[in-house]
Amino acid sequence: MKLPTWITTAATALAAVLLPACDVVNLPEIKPGITTAAEVRSRMGNPGFEFSNPDGSVTWEYTRQPSGTTCYMITIGGDQIVQKLEQVLTEANFGRIRDGMSRDEIRRLLGAPASKVVFDNLGEEVWEWRVEGVPPTEETYFSVHFDLRSGGVGKTAKRVAMKG
Repeated sequence: MKLPTWITTAATALAAVLLPACDVVNLPEIKPGITTAAEVRSRMGNPGFEFSNPDGSVTWEYTRQPSGTTCYMITIGGDQIVQKLEQVLTEANFGRIRDGMSRDEIRRLLGAPASKVVFDNLGEEVWEWRVEGVPPTEETYFSVHFDLRSGGVGKTAKRVAMKG
């Protein structure tokens, strides 16, 4: 049975509104040194990506892109206990980006982007994230430009657009 379009649209809109609200409830309950990996998965669902770390821990990515402005990285130790929870779309992390960094390094630092666009005429691929901005009447975006020849970061930029 096919649902009417308006029901599908309403359900999608409701999910977009409630997903960030779930973060408000769930994130304060995730406590480093106490919360288990199973509890994180129960509260947050399956991560969008899992990064293996050299020390044997794993970092789970929970991005809220493209509609949200956050990406949470939760590091789980070998003992299956949360070591760290951080929102990675921050000015501090944007400042860590250096020319020549790889796509994998940027993905690990900032999480999955909201969009990826290749500009063959410019010789670059641009990844973009929605980020927190001021004032609330504007939307702010952070982008990383990769050189298509070298594959590494060539530059970063921020842009602001009016909402609506």
